[in-house]
Amino acid sequence: MRLRTDWRASIALVGTVLKYLAVPLVIPLVVALVYSDPVFPFVATIALTIAVGHGLERLSPDPDLQVREAMLFVAITWLAVAIVGAVPYVLAGWGTESTLAHPVNALFESMSGFTTTGATVLGKISLEQHSHAVMMWRQLTQWLGGMGIIVLMVAILPELAVSGAQLVESEAPGPQLQKLTPRIAETARILWLVYFAFTVVFIAILYGLHLAGMAPNMGLYNAIAHGFTTLPTGGFSPEANSVAAFSAIVQWTFIPFIVIAGTNFALFWHVFSGERQRFVRNSEFRAYIGAIGGLTVLLAAILYTGAAPSLAELGGVTEGTFENSLRQSAFQIASLLNSTGYATSDFAEWTSTGKIVLLFAMLVGGCAGSTGGGVKVVRWLIVFKILRRELFTASHPEVVRPIRLGGNVVDENAVRGVLGFTFLYLFIFGIAALLIALDASRIGYSLTPLEAFSASLATIGNIGPGFGSLGPFGSYLAFPTSSKLLMIFLMWIGRLEIIPVLVMFTGGFWTR
Repeated sequence: MRLRTDWRASIALVGTVLKYLAVPLVIPLVVALVYSDPVFPFVATIALTIAVGHGLERLSPDPDLQVREAMLFVAITWLAVAIVGAVPYVLAGWGTESTLAHPVNALFESMSGFTTTGATVLGKISLEQHSHAVMMWRQLTQWLGGMGIIVLMVAILPELAVSGAQLVESEAPGPQLQKLTPRIAETARILWLVYFAFTVVFIAILYGLHLAGMAPNMGLYNAIAHGFTTLPTGGFSPEANSVAAFSAIVQWTFIPFIVIAGTNFALFWHVFSGERQRFVRNSEFRAYIGAIGGLTVLLAAILYTGAAPSLAELGGVTEGTFENSLRQSAFQIASLLNSTGYATSDFAEWTSTGKIVLLFAMLVGGCAGSTGGGVKVVRWLIVFKILRRELFTASHPEVVRPIRLGGNVVDENAVRGVLGFTFLYLFIFGIAALLIALDASRIGYSLTPLEAFSASLATIGNIGPGFGSLGPFGSYLAFPTSSKLLMIFLMWIGRLEIIPVLVMFTGGFWTR
């Protein structure tokens, strides 16, 4: 049987990406030197990454990527990068009782970081046991994965620019790729420039609040650490209490940047270019803001009437006040709707009414072209329009009624793609929740149906926290290794929107 997919070309370019991954590893190495932390985990990983990268590049001196090779390259790159990202964790914890010394735990944390999921196996005590350098690497993995590793590589590597459109489309979150310029490499650079600019601005504002005396514990390290995980909608925090560790004004500062992170970054470029009406005309953005606003008002009413008693004294706030209720609801809705996963309160302890609102928010997702996870707002818009069309054509069978979005007709192939993705997403989510529940029962781990569903949704949707023991101040450590491996798989396929990974498991991908 002859393979029609040139896997050597794909793996050779994976080697190129791994070789360049050594560059960001210098950042935690510098942090280790500043804080007198052990440097061996990062020096060894840099050497290993360069060596493996060069070795893989030799498989194909002049790789040529077609559609199949591009999809294989994207899928394998994300898995390989997560494996490399786990190496510093294992080396730093070697010979100790560190949670991350276990390879599966380290891979879980690394995959969660690069996919910007924010699910963690580190509890409050574990967070405090790791060095500044290891924790900064943990933060940096989310920033690298936010806008997309492949998008970054297309922006800086000429050898990937030729197949750039296919690569970016396979990696980019959302059902469509919006080219900002005729050359895809230039589009990739623009997206990363906008992403980088917002990150720098946010870090500067957080550190400015610290210098002004309004955020005593938001020093430069914390400002950079949270800047690295807010714009990618990641949710990792070096603080055990997440954003609840900071003052109310800091929490308010996070909210607009979390909303920005879930917005299509192409819109910001158009606005910066003078096309200020793009936001108003974009139906997905209007639906996104409408969903955040509507759910925030609903949840604020629930919190204000006392349906969430766990709000008391978290982050220096007082339960029952209007400002607190509005801030908690605005923060949690914005954070969970676009899969950021930060928290200002332990919503796992809220009443069922509040949890249902949050669960609904988790299902929505961010905008296409953003760093947000989930199904994506644009897909839900198309699904609702399809349902409305079916209801109309049931009584008017002679009418041909195309799906329109923003005044433009959506191609029927794209409509079928949205339906297929949404069904596949919900199907895998449901099956995975069942498997997680059965696996927990196998070892006697007490897990409620809501916790099982939230574990599945939080990983495939790249959301992070769930309910119960998986809440924002909890961890996934207690799950059996088999469930962790399943959730690593869910994070992987969820970040790449399922198809580029699952297609590798079909015979036709390799032989036809």
